[in-house]
Amino acid sequence: MPKGYLALMLHTHLPFVRHPEYDDFLEEDWLFEAITETYVPLINVFEGLVQDGVPFCLTMSMTPPLLSMLSDPLLQYRYRRFLDRSIELSHKEMDRTRKQPEFHRLAQMYNWKLNQARDIFVNRYRNNLVLAFKKFQDLGHLELITCGATHGYLPLMSVNPNAVRAQIKTAVQTHEAHLGRKPHGIWLPESGYQPGIEDHLAEAGIRFFFTDTHGILHATPRPKHGVYAPVFCPNGVAAFGRDKESSKQVWSAQEGYPGDVDYRDFYRDIGFDLEYDYIQPYIATTGERKMTGFKYHRITGKGDHKEPYNPDNAMRKAADHAGNFMFNREKQIEHLAGVMDRPPLVCAPYDTELYGHWWYEGPDWLNFLIRKIAYDQDVLELTTPSRYLEAHPTQQVATPSASSWGYNGYHEYWLKPENDWIYPHLHKGADRMVELAEKHPHASGLEERALNQAARELLLAQSSDWAFIMTTGTMVEYAVKRTKDHLHRFNRLYDDINNGNIHPDWLIQLENKDNLFPDIDYRVYRPTAS
Repeated sequence: MPKGYLALMLHTHLPFVRHPEYDDFLEEDWLFEAITETYVPLINVFEGLVQDGVPFCLTMSMTPPLLSMLSDPLLQYRYRRFLDRSIELSHKEMDRTRKQPEFHRLAQMYNWKLNQARDIFVNRYRNNLVLAFKKFQDLGHLELITCGATHGYLPLMSVNPNAVRAQIKTAVQTHEAHLGRKPHGIWLPESGYQPGIEDHLAEAGIRFFFTDTHGILHATPRPKHGVYAPVFCPNGVAAFGRDKESSKQVWSAQEGYPGDVDYRDFYRDIGFDLEYDYIQPYIATTGERKMTGFKYHRITGKGDHKEPYNPDNAMRKAADHAGNFMFNREKQIEHLAGVMDRPPLVCAPYDTELYGHWWYEGPDWLNFLIRKIAYDQDVLELTTPSRYLEAHPTQQVATPSASSWGYNGYHEYWLKPENDWIYPHLHKGADRMVELAEKHPHASGLEERALNQAARELLLAQSSDWAFIMTTGTMVEYAVKRTKDHLHRFNRLYDDINNGNIHPDWLIQLENKDNLFPDIDYRVYRPTAS
């Protein structure tokens, strides 16, 4: 019997980026890089664990925009094209580096991994990686949970409760359509919570959610066990708090593992290093240099000088760091078990893209960690929130405090001078969508399609990614344009519906461009009293 439990949680999200109006669009690379560097490597890890009979379980959120993109035939085709270009570049790199042994080996490694990725994507999972994650769900190794429909930041939307409810209910519907079962849990977008959101979760059948550390520590009343056991909100929905110690070891730029000198440097890429004429076919069609994924240097240390990357040294370091992480969790749980009246639970949530994309060795670290937990200790076990609640159904009742995992822990990162202009428009849009749903409760045909598309456009405008990007100062022009475009489309649909003057050709264009949530029902915006 273990003394306690570790719940690893991977939040898997990308904003909905799909531009059929262009043959090639730079921001679609966000998805393609994540597939190559994160999703396929994680699938490889899970397949190896299953093949070797290693017991494991962890939690992954898969957001509705990501599920929609992974299932989209156009993006699937474009990813295959992206892979083929990368494989072509790998051949050129093997030839270019043939007299540079320290780089030639890496070029060969990239060639092998890219071909493996193509085999997994095309042959094993028929271009749809949702099938892979569903397989591990059905085998009992992954608890897949949902998120907001478009990752809308719920606390700043709650002036109109119908908008919050629509984000949650649409997400649950999309999750079930793709994964074959309703989710038991939710990762609140940006871990953003304020009291009252749990009522919408309960209405949608959600049993648990995660908050940041202070969301639990500042709960009312104060939880006896801190973040090391869940609390039940008064309506029975459970809240799990993030453990700061385990997060710091992986996230911290100063103390975290990914900053080790032996790991691959993310920012040094041949897309910026090599001669323009050589690399031009593999960068943006606009001529802008971009990341290619071919990186030949290790972090080395502070400064511009970088040493060649050595994957053998990096793997040894990943194994050492996995052992260190496990040792620290053992000692942490042994201490907690001595002062608690139930087995302690350590919740360790991370962005999935950290593993492989930002931290190249992250999937290997996770593989080492899971295997070490299974065979090298007897203090803790991996678990998921649903498993823990099933085994320990009696917990303290408390209401978490408002919180997020953003800078300073509350809502300010999504409400700053750089992005605050969006909220009057989003709130007005939500009011108008509720108005439309109330005025047209029995729409059909063209009118119903227009109402459903209006709901899609509003949901897309509400994505927290756009406000986040505006604050970070990267790709701001794109984030602003996406917000304005969706609001413009929504408002034109609002006017056309009210005027009885819907333009079929324009509506078809929107349905083909912003095609997520094919089964959406605009009536989700009707107040519950209706």
